[in-house]
Amino acid sequence: MSAGSPGTGSLMLAAGDLFFTRDARFVSAVIRFFTRSIGEARTKVSHVGLVVEGGPIEDAVVVEALSRVRRHRLWARYGRRRRTAVAVYRTKNLSAEQIRKIVEKAETYVGREYGWPTIVAQFLDWLLQGTYFFRWIIGGDKYPICSWVVAHAYKEAGLHFNVQARAASPDDIWDFAVEERPDLYDEIRPLIPLVETAPIAEDKLDHSSS
Repeated sequence: MSAGSPGTGSLMLAAGDLFFTRDARFVSAVIRFFTRSIGEARTKVSHVGLVVEGGPIEDAVVVEALSRVRRHRLWARYGRRRRTAVAVYRTKNLSAEQIRKIVEKAETYVGREYGWPTIVAQFLDWLLQGTYFFRWIIGGDKYPICSWVVAHAYKEAGLHFNVQARAASPDDIWDFAVEERPDLYDEIRPLIPLVETAPIAEDKLDHSSS
């Protein structure tokens, strides 16, 4: 499903694409554990973000919630991380207007602090065997975490991941796009490290955005 830029064979990303990550850090393992529903298969991803400017994967710009919500090149953060796997999925048949709404909504979060209260609420709901109570109390999208940025951006375009936007986790979005409704999404790249598939010169890296 990928397209190459002339002379490079670079994977082409598009605005509105979803990207998922999984790495070997302890924090990633904890997130995957506590976002898994009772009795659910092992969670595959711990983070999700949105492409807001398309182009070759080395240059595509994303919005993602880290210590705060940031806008930077995907490659700048993940291009040299051999232990971080990155997958990209594309929603089929997005209109230009839907893409515009998704991108504009995602970019309204840029600069906001990470939603630690939401993480606490998610953990408390997990203790209650997955009930949706504490996240409901928090409400809205005041405290953005990675999955909320994506889910609320898609909600702006009239789309969902079969879960309320303020209850969404990276696992919910992955399950819907990859496991439940693969008819609605194209796999652009599988869940593998970027560095193994698209090496580029060091001077292409943007260290200021990490």
